[in-house]
Amino acid sequence: MSTNGHSHAAPPILLTIAGFDPSCGAGTAADLKTFAAHGCYGVAAITSLTVQNTQSVEAVHNTPSAELRAQLDALAADCEIAAVKIGMLGNRGNAAAVAEFLDAHKFTHVVHDPVMKSSTGAELLDAAGVKFVATELLKRASVVTPNVPEAEILTGLTIKEVSDMEAAARKIVEMGARAVIVKGGHLERAVDVLLDGTELVQLSGERVKTDNMHGTGCAFSSALAAQLASGRSLFEAATLAKAYVTKAIEKGYAIGKGRVPLDHFYRQRIEAPARGIHEVPQHGLHPAAEPTAH
Repeated sequence: MSTNGHSHAAPPILLTIAGFDPSCGAGTAADLKTFAAHGCYGVAAITSLTVQNTQSVEAVHNTPSAELRAQLDALAADCEIAAVKIGMLGNRGNAAAVAEFLDAHKFTHVVHDPVMKSSTGAELLDAAGVKFVATELLKRASVVTPNVPEAEILTGLTIKEVSDMEAAARKIVEMGARAVIVKGGHLERAVDVLLDGTELVQLSGERVKTDNMHGTGCAFSSALAAQLASGRSLFEAATLAKAYVTKAIEKGYAIGKGRVPLDHFYRQRIEAPARGIHEVPQHGLHPAAEPTAH
């Protein structure tokens, strides 16, 4: 598109609809980093402004649903969106606004990560929202990516082992989802169960310690959206997304006193600027260092 004088073609444009985490380990910030790491351009509609750091979520301020709808409409009117990733919604009002948006646009790829609680236990979707997701929003997604606790809430089943994950995956598809990946990171073996409506496959991966990590679900669903947007099959997209997250967890480093975010850019090792060797500006002293007139 060269309407504004630029002849470079844009990469796939991906939309994340999620909450904002100021520590940038999860939520829209993690999604945008993941999109960028996959060579895509990310845009974001914020469902909620949270007050959190790596240690805890202190407060949640959900975006009024009319405002969320306005953000979504503004983006859709301007960009050609190749895939949508849905994360934290906050409440039923926002979930309903997203359902209307999806109905109006019929996007090819919609990845829904049904976020309900933060990794530290804070509630990120109200009870009416959970019910709306289960009855309405699931059927509007190309693929739903719950972890074990989320799959238990959606289905009412208890999940202790891989066979329970398979039963939950079947039930979620019965509830209307076109495809589902139940993520087994909370169990002993790091097996994910993928059901694409008919065929059920296990995605086994290396066991990486995730109980002190932050934003693994956001990164997985975003990587999955990016891979689907580039035309890959669900199985291939999920395998690649899982490999990406595994490596990003392995390379993660602590930025605060609590949970550790992923290194989304482990593939592009960009050196941080060296300290203490910056050129001194040529225009004399820094204003703050100038002697005061007596």
